[in-house]
Amino acid sequence: MSGTATGMRRRAREVAFRVAFQADVAGDSYAFAWKLRAEEETLSADQRELIVDIVKALEARGTEVDTSLRESAEHWPLNRLAATDRAVLRIAVAELMARPGSPARVVLDEAIELARTYGSEESGRFVNGVLDRAARTLRPEEF
Repeated sequence: MSGTATGMRRRAREVAFRVAFQADVAGDSYAFAWKLRAEEETLSADQRELIVDIVKALEARGTEVDTSLRESAEHWPLNRLAATDRAVLRIAVAELMARPGSPARVVLDEAIELARTYGSEESGRFVNGVLDRAARTLRPEEF
């Protein structure tokens, strides 16, 4: 993938993160949070498709996403996580589930960068550990 495509997908994942964060904090559905944000964002068709796939996975498989996170975030109840970390983790697991064409390592690297940017000092390491466990369960063939 070219650097431009990588940058465009990174921007799409950042928008998906903002959607998940907004839905979590406001108590809205992911679809509603996306609807509110979609009108504000200037995105390519590829970027919109990635976000829609993540939002649809969160809507349809949210319980499965959270179960994967609970199993991977040993000793950390989801409601005790920072909202930023929870949103990053959810969009990454949703993408791993919904987009088998997205390489797991890329999804993890992008999530770690989002966690470092928007979370606490420890967020990058925490997200890395949780997502590494989740990805090894969801996509064992890639590890």
